[in-house]
Parts: sequence; C-alpha cells; structure tokens
Amino acid sequence: MSRSSLRAMLGLTPVIVLFALASGCGQKENKFAPPPPPQVTVSRPLEKPVTDYLELTGNTQAVDQVELQARIEGFLTSIHFKDGDFVKKGDLLFVIEQQQYQAKLQEAEGRLAAAEAQLVRAQEEYDRQIYLFKENATAKSEVERWKAQRDAAQASVEAEKGNLELAKINLGYTRVTAPFDGRMDRHLVDPGNLVGAGKPTSLAYITRMDPIYAYFSVNERDLIRIMAQRRGEGKATNQPTTLPVYLGIEGEEGYPHEGRFDFASSSLDPNTGTLLLRGVFSNPRIGAAPPRLLAGMFARLRIPVDVRDRALLVSERALGVDQAGRYLLVVNDQNVVEQRPVKVGALVEGMRVIAEGLKGDEWVVVDGIQRARPGVKITPVQQQATAPAPAPRSGAEQAKPASKP
Repeated sequence: MSRSSLRAMLGLTPVIVLFALASGCGQKENKFAPPPPPQVTVSRPLEKPVTDYLELTGNTQAVDQVELQARIEGFLTSIHFKDGDFVKKGDLLFVIEQQQYQAKLQEAEGRLAAAEAQLVRAQEEYDRQIYLFKENATAKSEVERWKAQRDAAQASVEAEKGNLELAKINLGYTRVTAPFDGRMDRHLVDPGNLVGAGKPTSLAYITRMDPIYAYFSVNERDLIRIMAQRRGEGKATNQPTTLPVYLGIEGEEGYPHEGRFDFASSSLDPNTGTLLLRGVFSNPRIGAAPPRLLAGMFARLRIPVDVRDRALLVSERALGVDQAGRYLLVVNDQNVVEQRPVKVGALVEGMRVIAEGLKGDEWVVVDGIQRARPGVKITPVQQQATAPAPAPRSGAEQAKPASKP
C-alpha cells in the first residue's frame, strides 16, 4: 500500500467514528413491557325459579297378589288360561269335578222341600187345634203339642235352607274365577290331580299389574325437610298423598312415571334411622305387551322438597374445588379476581344452583378460568348468562340433587 493511500484512510477514520457516535445517540434504552391483563369471560348469575328434588332408590311391588286355592276336594277337570295370560275379573280359570256337588245340591233341595211340607202340615194342625180349643173340643195339651211341632218344623226349614246354601257355595267352589284384572302366573297343578284333599291346594298366582306400588325409605334429615316444607304450605305432615313422586327404571332416561304418595310408616326403623314410604303409579298395558313396570324392579325415585322462586344459577364449568370445598372466581370493581367459597344446590339444565355465597350482582368468571387467579387483574368480557338447551327428557326431569363437595 502506498503512502498516499494510507494517508487517505487515516483521514476517513474520524469521520466514521463521528458517524457511529451520531447513530448511537439516536437509539432508546431497552426496557421490559409487561403483557396486558388477560381477557376472561364473566357473567352475572342467572336468576330463575327452581324446584329442589330428593333422589331415592326403592323397589316396585304389586298392589294385589292372590294365591288361588282349591277350597273343596275333587279332581281338577280343566284349566281355562295359558300361563302368563292377562285375565279380567270373573274370568273362569279352573274347574274342579262338579257331579258330586251338584248331587249334594239336589239332595239339599229335596230335604228343604220335605221340611217345608212338614211345616205346612204342622201349621195347619196347630191352627185346627186352636179352633177346637176355642170350641172346648180339645185339650190345651194338644194345642201346645202341635205348637211345638210347628216350631220344630220351622227350625228344620231354616236348617235345610242353610244346608242348601252351603251346597250352592260348595258347587260354586268348583269354578275358580279371577278375583280382579291381572296377569296369571304359571299353573301349579295339572288336570287329573286330586286337589283340596284335607287342606287347600295352591293352583296358581294372579297379580294385579295396574296400578303398582313403589316402596322406598327416606332418612331422618330428609324427612324433616319434607315435613318442614309441608308445614310451610299449611298441610298436614301425616297426610303425604298430595305430594307427587316420580319414578324411573333401568334403561329409562329421567323419571317418566309420575305417581303420588300413598303411605308412610308411623315410625322410623331404629336400626337404619329411615322411614318407609310408598308411592302408587299408573301402570297400563301397552297394546298386547305387558306394562313397563313389573313387581320387584329396582326403581329410581325422586320427590320435590322445596321450591325456590329466585334461585341463583351459574355454569357448572365455573365451579372449582379445593380442600375447603366448592368455590367461584368473581371479579371486583377493580377487575381483580377474588375466590369466593360457595355452597351448591341442584343441577338444573347444565347450571348449578348456588345456595350460599352469592348475592346475585357479582361478575363470575365462566370462561378462561385457567387465566384467572385470585389477586390477578384481568380484562373482563361481559356476557349474558343463559341456560344451555336441555336434552329431550320427561317433564318430571327438571333438576338433579346437589352432589357433595
């Protein structure tokens, strides 16, 4: 490199340095900028009337079940139903041989006729003796003798009438009929067998299908709630028949069967601390098929306990849980998140009733909960609380009882 070139480069060095200093003076100092408060969705609690229900379990039981028996001795002649048939009241079911009982009926009719003839003869002779006694043509002893014979003949007639009635009853026992509308179980004796020999013989069972009972038990705490509610309505606590009760069985959604209370035990079981209750439900046949409810089924039942005219509800997803129980995240007037412990009630169409902990004017975090922590400032996005559209179900399926924290 020549000397002239070196002098040129050294001459440019101050200019480059001055340009670099000038450029550096125009830059700002780097500082940390915090992110904006996170956005979360908030809404006020939904206010609407809600019915609190009590859910229980029980079993169905037939209203009537009768063991049909042979009440007289004889050979079973015929059966007039098929096992499992539905029968009407008065339908003929079994026939026991009738010949001997028809003969006994005829014999009783003959004895009654003879006794009545004796009564007529004794009455006429007694009347004749009274007439002769008035004419002083017979002794008083004759009048008394025929009076006694007349009375004896009258007693004999009454006895024979009783024998005739008994013969008719025994003949009627040869025809076993249905005592009510119901379904027959299998027959227990085949035709040709001797029945009623020495003791009654079971022939079959018949069960009334409509209506049907459901027995269930309620614990003491829930019983007190029910009684308090009825007292608040001014109704007698020992007459539960006006309370509705809803029932569902395996495979059914909700509680499609509506019935009413029919019976309550007079005291609690000291071993279990529960009171036995009973509901009665309509159970009609569906065409030629059996009814939906059969005796002995496991049943889910529920009864209304209380009606809240202005219940507060929030979305189920807004609830959290910790060691202290259930809680909600609410936003104060400074947009700072606060944790609020609450007591929950029934689940109504996807929303949870808040029994305690809210006044109704709070803004509750319903979405973006993972970004909202107690003590953190947020940017609330307000929305109107609406209940989700419920899935199709029975009219009785309105609310579910509160789950335990």
